[in-house]
Amino acid sequence: MITNKRNTRTIRLLLMGGVVSTPLFYIAAIIQSFTRTGFDIRRHAISTLTLGDLGWIQSANFFITGLLAVCAAIGVRRLLRGRKGGKWGSMLIGIYGIGMILAGLFRPDPGLSFPPGAPAGMPTSMSGHAALHSLAFFTAFICLIAASIVFARRFATQGERGWSIYCIASCILAPVLIIIGSSIGTWIGVIMGSAGIVAFGWVSVLAARLRVETFQA
Repeated sequence: MITNKRNTRTIRLLLMGGVVSTPLFYIAAIIQSFTRTGFDIRRHAISTLTLGDLGWIQSANFFITGLLAVCAAIGVRRLLRGRKGGKWGSMLIGIYGIGMILAGLFRPDPGLSFPPGAPAGMPTSMSGHAALHSLAFFTAFICLIAASIVFARRFATQGERGWSIYCIASCILAPVLIIIGSSIGTWIGVIMGSAGIVAFGWVSVLAARLRVETFQA
């Protein structure tokens, strides 16, 4: 009984990492967007906050968010071991976390006058570290879309239609926002950031939902 209680507490703690991951990420990003010289959320993606003398703050933000997501993935795995969503759902969330960590380690190229002193236009070519940043972020994003589908099926099987619809809506809305942001080229930071809120926020909401199960068991 003591072992089970300790295991339950551990799972709750791990899932709490997922709960707080998105709020912490966006609180840190929003503060920086208003305080970093030359940054304009209408023109610059949040990822570019990793550039410049204070870029380490956003790099750390990516790293911490990814680490918290990995913790959540472990919690999901432990809670749902042997049940629907326990294997693939946790694995995909874990890869998302690793992708965020790598996105923090590799930075995009400077451009659009940020950081101060950068070229006024868009980068004319992509460096190796920028390519790795994009690949890591793209992989993380795709894994979240796939994970939301996995859990949409899980909730549908359990008869939880509302949660299933939420998962499906998230996996549709997030990429639609990415496409819109890439197409219109204006307010890109706001639109891409909103896509992140939908996708990353899904992890936090899911972790909170699964954490409730540990109290009901």
